[in-house]
Amino acid sequence: MRLTIAAIGRMKSGPERELADRYLGRLKKAGAPLALDFQSVQEFPESRLGSAVERCREEADRLGAAVPEGAVRVVLDETGKSLSSEDFAAALAKFRDAGRRDLALLIGGPDGHDPALVQGADLLLSLGRMTFPHQIARILLAEQLYRAATILAGHPYHRA
Repeated sequence: MRLTIAAIGRMKSGPERELADRYLGRLKKAGAPLALDFQSVQEFPESRLGSAVERCREEADRLGAAVPEGAVRVVLDETGKSLSSEDFAAALAKFRDAGRRDLALLIGGPDGHDPALVQGADLLLSLGRMTFPHQIARILLAEQLYRAATILAGHPYHRA
């Protein structure tokens, strides 16, 4: 299953980007034998439209354009499920084992997601009840994707 992260907002060069890239590089190596093939991070600028509703709609269009047809949509949203690392790994494996070819993880902008994008999610995922800056959310997601691969591989990186 091909994994793609589509995000509103761009990460500048620096320690945050380096850390996210480190985990995604590890995911690429650890995930390949498990049929979890990390593809890329696609970044889109924040909308500059006047209202939050308009911004969310425009950003949803940008994110949606990055999602392959038929892909599993995992939308990161504060109203989503807060899963354990093991449960997240199991969800990825379930989608993969069901024969889904692509999975897209969608990170919204500062105003959140358009309701239609949220409603169309196969999995609505929360990283917790706290609000995180975009860069930290991406680092957390990258680490959890790598951790999921190690859990599925039985690797000792994840020690419960």
